Amino acid sequence: MRIFVFAMHQRTDNYTYLTQAPVRRVILTMGAPTIVSMLVTSLYNMADTYFVGKINTQATAAVGVTFAAMSVVQAVAFLFGHGSGNYIAQQLGARHRENAARMAATGFGLSIMAGVLIAMAGLLFLTPLSLLLGSTATILPYTERYLGIVLLGVPFMTGSLTLNNQMRFQGNAARAMLGVLSGALLNIALAPLFIFSFEWGITGAAVATVVSQACGFGILYRMSRTDGNIRVRLADFSPSWQLLREIFMGGMPSLLRQGLACTAVIVLNVAAGAYGDAAIAGMSIVGRISFFIYAVIIGLGQGFQPLCGFCYGARLYGRVREGFAFCVKAGTAFLVVCAVVCGFLAEDIVTLFRHDPEVVAVGAVAFRFQLIAYPLLAFVGVSNQMLQTMRLSGRANLVAAARSGLFFIPLALTLPEFFGLLGVELIQAVSDVCAFILTLPIVTLTFRRMEEKA
Repeated sequence: MRIFVFAMHQRTDNYTYLTQAPVRRVILTMGAPTIVSMLVTSLYNMADTYFVGKINTQATAAVGVTFAAMSVVQAVAFLFGHGSGNYIAQQLGARHRENAARMAATGFGLSIMAGVLIAMAGLLFLTPLSLLLGSTATILPYTERYLGIVLLGVPFMTGSLTLNNQMRFQGNAARAMLGVLSGALLNIALAPLFIFSFEWGITGAAVATVVSQACGFGILYRMSRTDGNIRVRLADFSPSWQLLREIFMGGMPSLLRQGLACTAVIVLNVAAGAYGDAAIAGMSIVGRISFFIYAVIIGLGQGFQPLCGFCYGARLYGRVREGFAFCVKAGTAFLVVCAVVCGFLAEDIVTLFRHDPEVVAVGAVAFRFQLIAYPLLAFVGVSNQMLQTMRLSGRANLVAAARSGLFFIPLALTLPEFFGLLGVELIQAVSDVCAFILTLPIVTLTFRRMEEKA
């Protein structure tokens, strides 16, 4: 880790590095800390799921239900973070630093405002929101208690994710990683202390999450003002229609992807709820595990995005293609290994989070089905991030919608009708296969058009 930080500190001219250095070295330098950031971010949820799993099945299910609401928060944060970050990268690639500075301040300011509004709305409609997310009568008290506290940390979460992405798109992924890492490690330390030592139960898990998010935000903000990052200044805050348009163009695929992920979780909770709390808990655990593994692919793709943004802005299309190919190959190899290893250990992995035979039975079957489609996800994920960074909004939105919405929701409404609980366990795997089939011709066409412009 110290090596990456040193490398990023020494490399003062990110433009030259991103547009001229060997592609693999750039992606690995950018991707390594970004992968760590994504893995650590997923540990926020993994830690709560693990420790709360020691309480009871209802508490485990409540944390899983709340995950849908946090997906909405992430969707909003990524709208501003990716939308502003994409624009910043291309403007820096074109040597327009003043435009990049205005976007940095505007994207960050709007993300904080959005976080405050979400927190207020969520607290005002806490019970209806908990029911909408898929809470059953037995799960509802736990969901209200956990979600009511976690919502207080939403402005810190939106601000942190926006800053993290802005720094990453500037080529300073290592500093962004350190900010995220500090908050996640604090959460992992505080969760068992508050849950078990203080005997706060699920309330302790929520308090630990909010405290860690607030501390992580402070550290990340401090990091964003070092090592050549564009400083966020109030004087640069200028929410013009032009900048808002750029944010939505660049960030809409992320909003769509995460928003549909939220919808998918809700639909899945409702579908699983017909088979009891154990089914909801089992599917929620698998979702957290899968997100943790997929975080590596997201991190690898995000390591590629600064290079993609700078090089696309500088019309260096050959480097874009080379970087894309490397990420897909590396990501696919990783997922094949994960699929084989986790396939043999599915029951043991699910048991780590909840030692309940009914929960394990549901989770292990669903996990193995998802593992079959895992090797396809590297291509889908990296493709979406590339198209988004190139600001090909229509294609990016279509790919973003594929995995968690376009195919997932219809499958969630039909498969359980024909196959019962097995249908619930099959939904994500079948959706992933369909998403790959859709993405392949879109990416092929994109590279063909890029060659024509070269």
